[in-house]
Amino acid sequence: MPQHGKIDYVEFPSRDLEGTKRFFERAFGWTFVDYGPDYVAFSDQGLDGGFYRSDLAARVQAGSALIVFYSEDLEATLGKVESAGGRVVKAIFPFPGGRRFHFTEPGGNELAVWSALDP
Repeated sequence: MPQHGKIDYVEFPSRDLEGTKRFFERAFGWTFVDYGPDYVAFSDQGLDGGFYRSDLAARVQAGSALIVFYSEDLEATLGKVESAGGRVVKAIFPFPGGRRFHFTEPGGNELAVWSALDP
């Protein structure tokens, strides 16, 4: 149920809508609902959202917000991302409390995956 004043939905541009769908289906098991040729929606992924056809992409160096996934097994998730067609743009690196990597999906958007340090 939507909550007043809380983030409820996120939309991403995609330069390759079909490639974006295939990538998230393979790497993370997402399913999509198509709303015409220029928009697809996803749900039940921690936050609902969608992708719209665009010549642009969300990239950190252009000032975009960075969406970060959590993984219990960072190396396994890295393998799935690469197998699904993602391109690693920052290899695994440590930060206070964990490790993460950044990648781009076929639509051009940069995202990241993090994992907590072992206790």
